[in-house]
Amino acid sequence: MPLDIAAHIEITGPVEGRAVEILTPEALAFVADLHRRFDARRRELLAARVARQVLFDAGEAPDFLAETADVRSGDWTVAPIPADLQDRRVEITGPVDRKMIINALNCGAKVFMADFEDATSPTWANLIEGQVNLKDRWAGALTHVDPKSGKSYALGANPAVLVIRPRGWHLPERHMEVDGLPVSGALFDFGLYFFHNAKASLAQGSGPYFYLPKLESHLEARLWNEVFVHAQAALGIANGTIKATVLIETIPAAFEMDEIIFELRDHMAGLNCGRWDYIFSFIKRLGRRPDFLTPDRSAMVMGKAFLGAYSLKLIQTCHRRGAFAMGGMAAQIPIKGDETANQAAFAKVRADKEREAGAGHDGTWVAHPDLVPVAMEVFDRLMPTPNQLDKRLSDLTITQPQMLELHEGVRTEAGVRENIRVGVRYTQAWIEGRGAVPLYNLMEDAATAEICRTQLWQWIKLGADLDDGREITSQLFVSLLTDEMDGLRRDFASPRLEEAALLFSRMALSETLEEFLTLPAYELLA
Repeated sequence: MPLDIAAHIEITGPVEGRAVEILTPEALAFVADLHRRFDARRRELLAARVARQVLFDAGEAPDFLAETADVRSGDWTVAPIPADLQDRRVEITGPVDRKMIINALNCGAKVFMADFEDATSPTWANLIEGQVNLKDRWAGALTHVDPKSGKSYALGANPAVLVIRPRGWHLPERHMEVDGLPVSGALFDFGLYFFHNAKASLAQGSGPYFYLPKLESHLEARLWNEVFVHAQAALGIANGTIKATVLIETIPAAFEMDEIIFELRDHMAGLNCGRWDYIFSFIKRLGRRPDFLTPDRSAMVMGKAFLGAYSLKLIQTCHRRGAFAMGGMAAQIPIKGDETANQAAFAKVRADKEREAGAGHDGTWVAHPDLVPVAMEVFDRLMPTPNQLDKRLSDLTITQPQMLELHEGVRTEAGVRENIRVGVRYTQAWIEGRGAVPLYNLMEDAATAEICRTQLWQWIKLGADLDDGREITSQLFVSLLTDEMDGLRRDFASPRLEEAALLFSRMALSETLEEFLTLPAYELLA
């Protein structure tokens, strides 16, 4: 039964238990105000993405903007960054379930990014419980007893700095409508957390800190800045108190890093190399063209081609402006029962982090607590100072062709099969309510499924060749999908697996490349 909180505000999800502490009339009015002020502009910016895609499809390539050359050449820096964000050498990320939050805050990482986005399936229960958990963190009430083991969990004496990632601009929150329209998932996640926790976090020596995902232009960053300015004023908090780190995980945004920092300069903490989404964006924005035909995902490694160029450009841009340059995710997880494989996985993480620290990054991401000591040892050894803002890379020139250089490599049947297997299995887990999923010794989130889905679409659409000479046709895809489903049904049988396979295959075989897997998958959530 819909609950009408106030005139023209409707909540269609259940408001029961501790949800009443989050969905208060005042908090909902705050979110509704954000919606009424900013949603129309959000929709305009999403339409601008579609319009820009038409230009990319016609042969235009992403490039540095002529109209903002003065911003790039200007000698400006960001506002001062708070003390508790000066040393971010290892950050851990994960979903917003209670035990995960406690373990992540206690694991020894400098920062924990509590993720309402790619690592969380946005069921109503997940979202509201996540907000309850984060409110409890600042209320000093974050404890948990595992119902199966009886083990107790509580916040330690020196928890990681808490940073929140709301959903991207494209995702709706269908359980809250204002004036007959669903609110933005981004404004819902941000608004509820900020309303309940901004003052409490400041009172405890920290602040309202956010990661902003999937921006595609400085105009989208400008909208976030306008949201921040209004939200702070509405709660009587000084402008510039919010600090945001922007994930550079789309190819258009990579050419507007200076401009994105400039738009958010009063609220800017840094940029992050969101490597998996960046590969997804590269394929989505440019992959309809044969000259951008990608090899197997495993061939697209950091340090080479477009990934290497953009990570160095990010360091150079951030440090020139006094902002932090964060490295990317190490998705490896411990491999139980196989110490040789486990040590090989840890060696990959160590090499990746040595590359990042050596290049000049100020910190990095890991997905599992057991990887915190591995990454920490590397950054402690190679970065004895809190950060590397003095590493300017001023003699480096990164050009547009370098930013678009394709990785070398082949496409293999094993690569096709892995994309099918990971894509279908992750989609199943997501519509079952889990967003961070351990698959084949990696912690996968929505970005991985998007790479799998868009690569398969590209290969089929362009008639790409495998290394054995066969063409990747829709018939070959269906044959390999049928074969892989036998194993998936054996290991993960459920009606939701069949729904996931149907959705994933439909999108891979579609005539057009859809923007996001999570939009149609959202319709399948309970």
